[in-house]
Amino acid sequence: MSEEDRTRAMRSPGDGRPLPGRNGDGQRSGGAPAHRIPSTQQVPPPAQQAPPTNESPSDAPRAGSSRVYGRERKGDSPMRPFTPKAEPTPSGPKPPRRRIKGRTILKIVAAVVALLLVVAVGLFFWIDSRLTGIPGVLDDYQGRPDDTPGTNWLLVGSDSRKGLSAADRKKLATGKAAGQRTDSMMLLHIPAGSDKPTLVSLPRDSAVTIPGKGRNKLNAAYAIGGPKLLAQTIETVTGVRVDNYMEIGFAGFVDIVDAVGGVEINVRAAVDDPKAGLKLKKGVQTLTGAQALGYVRTRKGGALPDFERTKRQRQFLGAVVKKAASPGTLINPFTSIPLAMSATDAVAVDSSTGAFDMLSLGLAMGDSPVTTVVPFGGNEIAGGGSAVKWDREKATALFNAIKEDKPVPKEILDAG
Repeated sequence: MSEEDRTRAMRSPGDGRPLPGRNGDGQRSGGAPAHRIPSTQQVPPPAQQAPPTNESPSDAPRAGSSRVYGRERKGDSPMRPFTPKAEPTPSGPKPPRRRIKGRTILKIVAAVVALLLVVAVGLFFWIDSRLTGIPGVLDDYQGRPDDTPGTNWLLVGSDSRKGLSAADRKKLATGKAAGQRTDSMMLLHIPAGSDKPTLVSLPRDSAVTIPGKGRNKLNAAYAIGGPKLLAQTIETVTGVRVDNYMEIGFAGFVDIVDAVGGVEINVRAAVDDPKAGLKLKKGVQTLTGAQALGYVRTRKGGALPDFERTKRQRQFLGAVVKKAASPGTLINPFTSIPLAMSATDAVAVDSSTGAFDMLSLGLAMGDSPVTTVVPFGGNEIAGGGSAVKWDREKATALFNAIKEDKPVPKEILDAG
């Protein structure tokens, strides 16, 4: 071994002094690896001194600062670690929507029903408080007929102009007659059983005996003694006890029809009556309040004008009550409330009749009652003029059926 080799072997690997070079190695320093580093793991050469630049001292990095991505970093605060953005969640089927449980639905339905009941009860008592009662109409008197099964209503349409202005009277062709008379009278029997109600027209020119006043036309009883004498007269000549009384005037008649949006009527024959302010074509049509009033008042048409008139009155009354009691009218507050206001302003009842009785009346009329007129035959002179004479035998059979709460015999019913 040569002197150089011995010296190399004696040196500490990390004394930092340069070692003799090897062929092609160049000069090495102490601690360098004694073997050649493969090309894939070559250590980068030591940094060489950067060539002089024209940068000013202010451009040089300051102490305590560093560069981030080639830009000068200012401040002495430590660098915050880089936080990568959250990766978007993979797309997939959306979670199912939360469905309302059955109990929740039942609670909602129960709340709505309860609210409707509260409103209905409130409306019921409100209507009851607005009804105008006529005292003493159905007071007892000596010889009054006994109570019978079912419920009997006396329905009266008066020719009262109360509530009508001069312009209204001209428009409706009601005239200027003073006082108040009956324009139509009907007896409605609501059976206690399952039979249909019966609606009987009582012609206003019927020849009857008025208690304490003698023989006269039926409408004279109202003109002489008002609703009380009229009810007593009808009970006396029919033998039927009246349980409830209701009357309506011209103004109220018009208001009720307009409140329900008109009434559909099948006009059986064209009508042209200037006195009633009416001109209608034949066929089904919707009548306004003014047209409906003229329709039930006109005496035009038919061989027996009064007989045809009673038919139209029954036809109209059934149509208007049926529409007023329909679900579409009652459920809709925009029609039910105006109807309730018009009806309570328009009608007058006996003091014992309340909202519950009115509801019963409406349901009965909506049940398509059997309609007829008191059987009559011929005329007689009464009250200073010609009056309608009832067929005593058939009339007795009709009213006996009502008293006994039985259907009226078909041979007695008005075929028209």
